[in-house]
Amino acid sequence: MEGAGYRVVFEKGGVYLHTSAKKHQDPDSLIAGVIRVVEKDNDVLLHWAPIEEAGDSSQIFFSKKDTSGGDSCTSEEEPTFDPGYEPDWAVISTVRPRPRHSEPKRGAEPSSPRGSWAFSVSLGELRSIRRSKPGLSWAYLVLVTQAGGSLPALHFHRGGTRALLRVLSRYLLLASSPQDSRLYLVFPHDSSALSSSFHHLQLFDQDSSNVVSRFLQDPYSTTFSSFSRVTNFFRGALQPHLEGTSPDLPPAPDDEPEPGFEVISCVELGPRPAVERAPPVTEEEWASHVGPEGRLQRVPELKARIFSGGLSPSLRREAWKFLLGYLSWEGSMEEHKAHVRKKTDEYFRMKLQWKSVSPEQERRNSLLHGYRSLIERDVSRTDRTNKFYEGPENPGLGLLNDILLTYCMYHFDLGYVQGMSDLLSPILYVTQNEVDAFWCFCGFMELVHGNFEESQETMKRQLGQLLLLLRVLDPPLCDFLDSQDSGSLCFCFRWLLIWFKREFPFPDVLRLWEVLWTGLPGPNLHLLVACAILDMERDTLMLSGFGSNEILKHINELTMKLSVEDVLTGAEALYRQLTACGELPHNVQEVLGLASPAEPQSPSPSASPLPLSPTRAPPAPLPPADTATATQPDSSLEILPEEEDDEEGVES
Repeated sequence: MEGAGYRVVFEKGGVYLHTSAKKHQDPDSLIAGVIRVVEKDNDVLLHWAPIEEAGDSSQIFFSKKDTSGGDSCTSEEEPTFDPGYEPDWAVISTVRPRPRHSEPKRGAEPSSPRGSWAFSVSLGELRSIRRSKPGLSWAYLVLVTQAGGSLPALHFHRGGTRALLRVLSRYLLLASSPQDSRLYLVFPHDSSALSSSFHHLQLFDQDSSNVVSRFLQDPYSTTFSSFSRVTNFFRGALQPHLEGTSPDLPPAPDDEPEPGFEVISCVELGPRPAVERAPPVTEEEWASHVGPEGRLQRVPELKARIFSGGLSPSLRREAWKFLLGYLSWEGSMEEHKAHVRKKTDEYFRMKLQWKSVSPEQERRNSLLHGYRSLIERDVSRTDRTNKFYEGPENPGLGLLNDILLTYCMYHFDLGYVQGMSDLLSPILYVTQNEVDAFWCFCGFMELVHGNFEESQETMKRQLGQLLLLLRVLDPPLCDFLDSQDSGSLCFCFRWLLIWFKREFPFPDVLRLWEVLWTGLPGPNLHLLVACAILDMERDTLMLSGFGSNEILKHINELTMKLSVEDVLTGAEALYRQLTACGELPHNVQEVLGLASPAEPQSPSPSASPLPLSPTRAPPAPLPPADTATATQPDSSLEILPEEEDDEEGVES
């Protein structure tokens, strides 16, 4: 399209501005528009205008570069940043659009409120372009000017980011930043200016000077063979090429479909249901489930009650043994006694293995010595503000140490990893019995031992599943976190590693864990707990304009400030909202336990994914009572003073 003094060389519709940070955006917050690249008066401009003023190209208004040395329109509400280090905060355009210094070709400026969002910028004023991370939402671009300000993010609802960047490469050189592979630094098509810019930024060493000439010879194939190859190419250019290695890029592939638009963004969730928590299970209610011979009856109903209300403090010492698989839900009282005798003997035999190691032997056993040193260090700082563990020469600390060392004998392959003491501490506090605490801890570790494996595959998988759930539940929040280089959710790592142990006050941790151990309403409830926390903090995160450092700082400052009942209520509401959706993607159904994996898992235990929810195989049959060995003296087991079950006396 051409006119007097201008020529439109690129035009793409379906390019939106998102002007609201609300989760469910109203139509007025999505401004549809058209993006154009226009040649005008020996300059090339990038122009976006809303639909109502984009119909006639002759009505385009072009901004001119402000040469006064300052921007009279800049206010304190318009943040600026160094694009080499800071991410694009403007994925949600929550600041006022910058007024334009416009020079209409003909016609008057539109009076529409949406027209105030229109902008145009000379390509020579661009400093960098940030491209969104491929994911499950609309792709977007953020343009940063030489002055350091960013224009509103352009969301391409119908694709087109690659096409636009391809056109821009005719006029500019786009170099992937060494600090951020999604940030493209903008340079003019001028060899001396480009070389000077590279030298100023120290992007290349002397042996990489041929990069400039290769860009000028074929900017299209060099820049846009694919974005991943551009990233690798520039990273490779930071170091001398190996002798005999060609630095040339492979030929450009065919155009690929726009990423991140086809899976999750179209999921329509219904309203979030209201959820009310129930009161804790009392001793009387528990007793009503005990039948003849001490067998528990109506176990699913009892688990559902524990899930909806938790347990009274006085019940935990007994009930946790069932929740953690130490005692069978179906066993009789006599079978439980026989099982405890057997497990008591087994525990002390394992404990004797490390206690009988002499100091001389330990000097030649670096593995055991390393475990002992690490355990002693961690135990000395585990929950020391809790009355149960405070003070010097506390017997509770000695038991933490002994149980963790014995676990190293029980699970040779895993041994001890930092964080395990956090998981054991509440269990020992509740059971106040060395043997019971050990076997309950083993049951807990059956659920989470993958978190502590060296490969960290289980943690990576959980973070991926958490991101998947969050993208379905709150795409704008995901886009915001992604724009701040926080889309990997690494700030949730500690949450998942030790099941929120350090995020809640000590009594709340007891309530949270017993609810999670029920395995209800489905697997991976702990991921929905994380989603609930992020949902509670979404407005603070998004409306405060936090960067990645501020996000991490804010998440860390939530410690001991969260209400476990509010979080559990939110997690259950999220679960009900998701399961009520009739078109939930299959991979989300898998995470929630609503569908089997698409591909069958290997039956090999070493290759099978570790369980992420409190499900386990049925317990092995108990041996006859007459074959069980005699129990150890009571003084060996009950060496801790009895504490009142009331949680009010517990310090966090």
